[in-house]
Amino acid sequence: MDTPGAASLQVESAIKARYSAGARDREEALCCPVDYDPAYLRVIPQEVLDRDYGCGDPSRHLREGETVLDLGSGGGKIAFIAAQIVGASGRVIGVDLNEDMLALARGAQPQVAAALGYDNLSFRRGRIQDLALDLDQVATWLGQHPVADLGGYAALQEELGRLREARPMIPAEGVDVVVSNCVLNLVAQAEKQRLFQEIHRVLKRGGRAVISDIVASREVPEALRRDPDLWSGCLSGAFQEEAFLAAFEEAGFHGITLHTRDTTPWQVIEGIEFRSVTVIAYKGKQGPCLDEGQALIYRGPFRQVLDDDGHTFERGVPTAVCGKTFRLLTQAPYEQAFHRLEPAIPVDPDPARPFSCGAGALRRDPEGLVGAGPSACGPGCC
Repeated sequence: MDTPGAASLQVESAIKARYSAGARDREEALCCPVDYDPAYLRVIPQEVLDRDYGCGDPSRHLREGETVLDLGSGGGKIAFIAAQIVGASGRVIGVDLNEDMLALARGAQPQVAAALGYDNLSFRRGRIQDLALDLDQVATWLGQHPVADLGGYAALQEELGRLREARPMIPAEGVDVVVSNCVLNLVAQAEKQRLFQEIHRVLKRGGRAVISDIVASREVPEALRRDPDLWSGCLSGAFQEEAFLAAFEEAGFHGITLHTRDTTPWQVIEGIEFRSVTVIAYKGKQGPCLDEGQALIYRGPFRQVLDDDGHTFERGVPTAVCGKTFRLLTQAPYEQAFHRLEPAIPVDPDPARPFSCGAGALRRDPEGLVGAGPSACGPGCC
């Protein structure tokens, strides 16, 4: 059972104090200016709107019927917007560690549900880098089994393991979309890798993460990282910009897109520019590579592109890919980049031979292949 280290607990303590104060009275220094669709704000209580601390709007990338997890949901603003977008057939789960922010969100939930005519929301208490452990369940257990000695501590460790296994707060592959608004930077440096692994774990195959956060133009020096006010103010814990994108790739995501990037820094400290970005990344590239006889033709405009798995695509050249890559690159966010070619006689993937991905550009003879999908010429069009 992993427990937060001393540095992590110091970060959490500083963040708890500042955001508890921010739940009572609005603090302007905790947020960047963000324009939200006013149509979604009408049903949200003013006290929630006044205590919103974000730097982007990941809710713009949601769809009806999806199950959404909001990391660091705070007073609930993004969760309440998401609840309207996904509708009664969807579901929204907010996770936050701060009791005061959770109380604000939970207190506003009945009013929002009454205005919408449905309640598709739940708010959970937990660490976003440990999404299997529901801290409300832990608090209930501790109320019944106070820890007074080493035996009690051992029993607590056993119960934490049981809760993660038998009653996970967010199960593996349980959500369609993970969103977050200016929260990942608040996680202690030593736990950031685990945070991305958790985001990847809870997403369904084909799901996506839509993360708005503050990034730094240069690596934040240790002296700034030790400043609790700068950390709780969304600055000291910021990723260096390229490292932020690399963290998604290292966790196993694909289709990683720097969707928005503020041109004007939010703040500049010791020459380091801190700005808001929104990144979209997808889960689902894991699995065997089997030759199912398919090819993709890169449409352009570049002469050549290289994907995350080492495939090289030259403009206009029918390039052999495995079945897994074919399915990935004919879905979002790539689908407009390629023409699709399928074998006239489909290949059964069960006995299909392994395909060597990452071997560069492998041309496949287009004879015997037929166009597929909306980019192909259909019956009667030629």
